[in-house]
Amino acid sequence: MLLGIKRIYDKVEVTDGTRVLVDRLWPRGVRKSTAHVDKWLKEVAPSNELRVWFGHDPAKWDGFRERYEKELEGNPALEELVDLVKKEDVTMVYAARDTEHNDAVVLSEIVKKRL
Repeated sequence: MLLGIKRIYDKVEVTDGTRVLVDRLWPRGVRKSTAHVDKWLKEVAPSNELRVWFGHDPAKWDGFRERYEKELEGNPALEELVDLVKKEDVTMVYAARDTEHNDAVVLSEIVKKRL
């Protein structure tokens, strides 16, 4: 199956498959009724402490990746996501403006390694 990532603000496409929100907080300005989110796995998102520490600062990217990967060890929500990707096409959606330095990028790499 395919795994993709995109901003929740981007156009919804049929090829997205199952859309899974992987942020801990609901995205600003997005109504739940129009978000086209099939599942919200906030438990797979970085902890509030890590999220605040990172603050989407690219200079902290390597440290964020390392800490986030440690947080995901043994996380049942990660296993749920991996199992879902094994069964169907999934697009992980996130709200961050930075498309290169966000939790979905790290999560995508980890899930792909487990497939």
